[in-house]
Amino acid sequence: MIPSADSFKAAMRRVPSAVAIVGAAHQGERRGLTATAVCSVSAEPPQLLVCVNKRVRAHDHIRLAGHFGVSYLSQDQGDIAQAFAAPAGAPEDRFRTGDWTSGSTGAPLLRQALAAFECRVAQAIDCGTHTIYIGEIVALAQKDDLSLLYKSGLFSAA
Repeated sequence: MIPSADSFKAAMRRVPSAVAIVGAAHQGERRGLTATAVCSVSAEPPQLLVCVNKRVRAHDHIRLAGHFGVSYLSQDQGDIAQAFAAPAGAPEDRFRTGDWTSGSTGAPLLRQALAAFECRVAQAIDCGTHTIYIGEIVALAQKDDLSLLYKSGLFSAA
């Protein structure tokens, strides 16, 4: 029997995941979301993927922009994760939390991210409720710190 969406979500909540902000800029407007479905794809060429729900405002922005930024959060950046997870409010208001810059593609990147990746969309794969965006990494930055994790609805450090 195929599991229900609710049982699948409940099981996935038990698995700790690194927390990232995925964002894009298009025609002078930025959009972003908190994401845990982010992972590496390839080292040669360097690529990563993000899974983005089709209902979030950033989804079409990534497609239209042709680029995105991924900023993995440090242990003390839970406020940023919360700001980008909130469904209400003006999209630009989210970027008032944290210190943001723009990469060469225009993708928004958090200056104090644990690791930040600027990507050009190499592929977009339709997958049920989400689109899997595969990005070719064009720039990255990193720092030493503990990662912000999400598990069972709570943030913690590791």
